[in-house]
Amino acid sequence: MAVLFVLLILVVLDSLSEAAHNTTAGCAIIRPPRDGGIRYRGLTQEQIRSVQVLPVDYEIEYICRGNRVIVGPKVRKCLPNGTWTDLNQRSKCLLPCAKVWTSLENGRVQLIPPGPAVEGTVVHYSCLTGFILEGRNSTQCTKMGKWDSPKPMCRYDRHHTGKKKLYIGGLFPMSGGWPGGQACLPSAQMALDLVNKRTDILPDYELELIYYDSRCDPGEATKLLYDLLYTEPIKIVLMPGCSSVSTLVAEAARMWNLIVLSYGSSSPALSNRQRFPTFFRTHPSATLHNPTRVQLFQKWKWTKIATIQQTTEVFTSTLDDLEQRVKEANIEISVRQSFLTDPAVAVKNLKRQDARIIVGLFYETEARKVFCEVYKEKLYGKKYVWFLIGWYADNWFKIKDPSINCTVEQMTEAVEGHVTTEIVMLNPETVRGASNLTSQEFLTQLMSKLGGMNPEETGGFQEAPLAYDAIWALALALNKTVGPLKAKGRRLEDFNYNNKDITAEIYRALNTSSFEGVSGHVVFDAQGSRMAWTLIEQLQGGSYKKIGYYDMTKGNLSWYMNDKWIGPGPPADQTVVIEKFRYLSQKLFVSVSVFAGLGILLGIVCLTFNIYNSNVRYIQNSQPYLNNMTAVGCMMALAAVFPLGIDGLHVRRSQFPVVCQFRLWLLGLGFSLAYGSMFTKIWWVHTVFTKKDEKKDKRKHLEPWKLYATVGVLLVIDVLSLMIWQIVDPLHITVEKFTREVPKGDQDVLIEPLLEHCSSEKMNTWLGVVYGYKGLLLLLGIFLAYETKSVSTEKINDHRAVGMAIYNVSVLCMITAPVTMILSSKQDASFAFASLAIVFSVYITLVVLFVPKMRRLITRGEWQSDQQETMKTGSSTNNNDEEKSRQLERENKELQKIIQEKEERVSELRNQLSERQALRSRRHPSSTNLNHSSPTMPPAHPDPKSLLPPPGYPLPASDNHSLPPSFSNSSALYQPDGKIGRNNCHASRLQLLYK
Repeated sequence: MAVLFVLLILVVLDSLSEAAHNTTAGCAIIRPPRDGGIRYRGLTQEQIRSVQVLPVDYEIEYICRGNRVIVGPKVRKCLPNGTWTDLNQRSKCLLPCAKVWTSLENGRVQLIPPGPAVEGTVVHYSCLTGFILEGRNSTQCTKMGKWDSPKPMCRYDRHHTGKKKLYIGGLFPMSGGWPGGQACLPSAQMALDLVNKRTDILPDYELELIYYDSRCDPGEATKLLYDLLYTEPIKIVLMPGCSSVSTLVAEAARMWNLIVLSYGSSSPALSNRQRFPTFFRTHPSATLHNPTRVQLFQKWKWTKIATIQQTTEVFTSTLDDLEQRVKEANIEISVRQSFLTDPAVAVKNLKRQDARIIVGLFYETEARKVFCEVYKEKLYGKKYVWFLIGWYADNWFKIKDPSINCTVEQMTEAVEGHVTTEIVMLNPETVRGASNLTSQEFLTQLMSKLGGMNPEETGGFQEAPLAYDAIWALALALNKTVGPLKAKGRRLEDFNYNNKDITAEIYRALNTSSFEGVSGHVVFDAQGSRMAWTLIEQLQGGSYKKIGYYDMTKGNLSWYMNDKWIGPGPPADQTVVIEKFRYLSQKLFVSVSVFAGLGILLGIVCLTFNIYNSNVRYIQNSQPYLNNMTAVGCMMALAAVFPLGIDGLHVRRSQFPVVCQFRLWLLGLGFSLAYGSMFTKIWWVHTVFTKKDEKKDKRKHLEPWKLYATVGVLLVIDVLSLMIWQIVDPLHITVEKFTREVPKGDQDVLIEPLLEHCSSEKMNTWLGVVYGYKGLLLLLGIFLAYETKSVSTEKINDHRAVGMAIYNVSVLCMITAPVTMILSSKQDASFAFASLAIVFSVYITLVVLFVPKMRRLITRGEWQSDQQETMKTGSSTNNNDEEKSRQLERENKELQKIIQEKEERVSELRNQLSERQALRSRRHPSSTNLNHSSPTMPPAHPDPKSLLPPPGYPLPASDNHSLPPSFSNSSALYQPDGKIGRNNCHASRLQLLYK
């Protein structure tokens, strides 16, 4: 069960690792070194036998049998690519030799190879000045774990009267992340030899270097720093290498009043004077690349860049400094990506966010991973420029790396054209400096000291000039302090870890250093960092070419004019967006304009016809002045078609608001005149002919000026609303932006369509008010037209045509208004829909209102007879007809009064008859015979004068004929049953009414 549980854990770990890294499932078990074994953490012996693959990130530890010690990597870790760490370094279990032989009192010991004293190690001995070596100067540890010769000793030379020793504590990384000590240590020893031979520099002193291998590991450096500080002799200066080690040493050194001078630290964090008050470095800060990068951005006119960095302190600090510098130069960092181990997601984000100018900050191993992903994402070529660190090996992209799955050809293609900025670590000029060596002479001597080693495979070869100049900077500074210290009664050999005065003098001397070294001009800034030139290189055809230098101290850019680009020149820093206005189709505009022009011509014809025939009775009965207003309004609406089609293609941007005003006013006033006059007609017809009789009589004689006043009110409402709109919130031009479009062809541009609109700040509010008001008028017009569809009147003989025109205008307006708002982003469709709606509305209105009149006058010839009659009789005929109509109305009213009086009289007689019958029945209640024998009462005869015809009517021939049948015989008022006949009274009223 335990085995199954372990296997289950391993499977889960494998799946998680595969999901996170998308690599192999784990690493195969490897064999232990000879005379040694492997400690599998967390597994029992039984589990180890059954497991063949260990998960990613699992660590194994080598152990040796007996007293043997491990030489080489002691711990290995399973990588995501299925391999173990440091497989190129072999681990061995070797017998150690006695450590006593590794130290020599009053002398120096050098172990080859550096590290623990095990079988095969050779120790070289030398004595300090003033001492003589007794014994062999070298010994070797045998396979038996024994030294092959006795330990020598250094005996004091009584006759020696030489220089005093000043000791330098050095930490040179011979292995680890940056094995820079491989070349920097020989370079420093070369400088020490020359300094000690010079009689003009520290003539009474000799500098000696005591060094250890820090492995570029802060933990190891802590132990070595303790040994340096707590073992004799006293060190006057410390010289660490890596940034991580320098950070540890520099922060602790002030507690011992020690100056720290680094030759290989580039971390920007070390420029903090409050944290590292005694720190100097001949290796410039990594931020020194940033002024050069900014200078190149400005040279190539780039204002937008992107960055991708490995998540480490040195690159984070560098990027923070770059961000501040580009901000001061008005350059924007649009994209900022980072990664820890896998850059795939970060590179995809750069592609997605259209990054073009990209600054990459990462170590060489991660650089290969990045550019493998760059190749996959096609983030290279003529559209992109990469800025990298210049201290990679020249063939870094050709080195086979098991952690990537790209070929050398693919990597070469991806990195082509990138630009590097590198601190000038070797003086490009042939100048002899403080050491009396040119840079080329220095390289020759260094190559000789390295014994023909390949520079590309020697760690720290590029930084070797910096270590060389660091020794010279220290020697010159110490030499400068001799005089001031002597004046104070002090000497350099008096230095101890509690003496601040000597430290202060050394600090001042280093802070003011200025000399020519093999790496260039050596000078320190206020933070103790080296100020140097920057070399600018570009990868052209698979090899780096120098394209310029930048001197930060003077702000001078030296350019060779040999930069080479894949495209026609430096690419743009972003996709070039070309703004392109969308204009109305000119064919559509001309076509609609022709129809609008013809419509205006038709309106002129209709208006002329109406004015010319205004005296014809048929035209007069159609209210010609209202029709004239309709024609004028239609022409104004058609005239609005022209400014509707005018855009930025025809007028300047500053004139566009005037065009907007023309659109609004022509449409508004045209609608008010055309529709308002038709609405007034149909409203008047509805008012006169669909109301009750008593109200109809009052309104039937509506004067024409009231019709014109109604149109005027509608027009004034429109004018006032438009004026308020334009005063409070005037129309102005606005530009609508659309989705960017990719043009045809391989062009690095995008087209951004733009469209001009007439708008105001609260456009929707104003349109809502106007559309609401106009919409109510349209709906009311439709209602009135429907209500009066069966009315016939000669006063307005074309009201049915007006109703039809109102139907068409209302429907078109109610459809056009929302549709044009929806289609506002499509200039052609919006213009076509709006303009054609106006044209059709106007055409329908003019044809419906005026063509029937023209046809009638032409076909019947009515304009001739009416004109002749008018010339003869003038307006007397119309006046007589109106007078007769008024007289008949007055007579009808009088007859109605007479009928009412007669009805009242009949009601009175009926009441009297009822009273008499009741009285008679009370007198003879039981005698029926008396009822039959009683005399009949004579009927009451009405006054004949009351039945005379109204004045002005002829008298009838006889009474029987002059009175209605119901009144010609008084006995007829009573029926045989003694009751009055209602029908007779009813008939009398009808005859009188119709008479």
